[in-house]
Amino acid sequence: MPAMPAMPVLPALYIGLMSGTSLDGVDAVLADFSGSKCRVAQYWSAPLAPELRAELLALNTPGTDELHRAALAANALVRVYAETVQALLAHSGVAASAVRAIGAHGQTVRHRPQAFDGTGYTLQLNNPALLAELTGITVVADFRSRDVAAGGQGAPLVPAFHQHVFAQPQAGMLVLNIGGISNLSVLGMDAQVLGFDCGPGNALMDYWCQRHTGQPFDRSGAWAASGAVLPNLLAQCLAEPYLHQPPPKSTGRDLFNPGWLHAQLGAHPDAAPQDVQATLTELTASACAASVSSYGNNSKNLAVCGGGAFNTHLMQRLQALLPGVVVQPSDAYGLPAQQVEAAAFAWLARQTLLGAPGNLPSATGAQGARVLGAIYPA
Repeated sequence: MPAMPAMPVLPALYIGLMSGTSLDGVDAVLADFSGSKCRVAQYWSAPLAPELRAELLALNTPGTDELHRAALAANALVRVYAETVQALLAHSGVAASAVRAIGAHGQTVRHRPQAFDGTGYTLQLNNPALLAELTGITVVADFRSRDVAAGGQGAPLVPAFHQHVFAQPQAGMLVLNIGGISNLSVLGMDAQVLGFDCGPGNALMDYWCQRHTGQPFDRSGAWAASGAVLPNLLAQCLAEPYLHQPPPKSTGRDLFNPGWLHAQLGAHPDAAPQDVQATLTELTASACAASVSSYGNNSKNLAVCGGGAFNTHLMQRLQALLPGVVVQPSDAYGLPAQQVEAAAFAWLARQTLLGAPGNLPSATGAQGARVLGAIYPA
């Protein structure tokens, strides 16, 4: 009797979805874990409608009828997620049935870990049940709350993934994600990993740019480059106590928001808008550079990911502030800057289904390693 042909082994495919604090849209990756490291097989992105972006931004601060508005905003966000998944699959030629799971982060609107009652909370708007219904794919969501329950910050969660894809056995490695908030992963040669939020990323720059130019972000940092840094304003901003706290620590729009910025600007009523933009860019660069200098373990290579990697002026300022470090987009290390966070949530979904930890207590301050996320079967 002739031997039966071997059944083809489907790659271990997962989808990662990320809409970060920068609110610049949804990033999606189709990630293949059949090899030793995550490989992005396909990438897709979709913008958020201006009305949805404005509502998600508004929900970062207290307002009327928040529960109702948050539920509807979550539904609207998930419909964008589902459309993005469908486009991603269509462009990759992969059937939904070939995907093991979707890792869907949701949209952070409040992040107050360990505050108020000793536990606090972190809140990501999402409707994973609806996403499973719309896509026919198992969804893993709510990644942060278990870490918070275990005494952690719930953030950053990406350092464990950074270790998986960027660790260099012969040298230390630094990975800086600049989204709305910036976070640093320090990958030691001894497999020790430190991670924490540095401070503001793009959030304040984007807000100021939108307010004064009508553009959602400062393309290539050109507007900031046309201004001059205001030393007194910069010093005042850099005096923010969060920037001087030791890790583990995390932050968000709960702190670095328009109210915070306008409080800083109170003593500078005549500041030109482009000079404020230059100063905000320098604030982000300075906070990130200080984190590298204080905790970077003398590593000489810094991979930058997130939207900030496309801000030419910001990247130049980072390099100027870190003369002994080679500052490059993460593309130089095999994973494009705009794909890293979405790929991280594909990896985290896989960890959940494997029953394996997704957090690093050295990054979040949790009492131990924990399996993260909740599973919504297809």
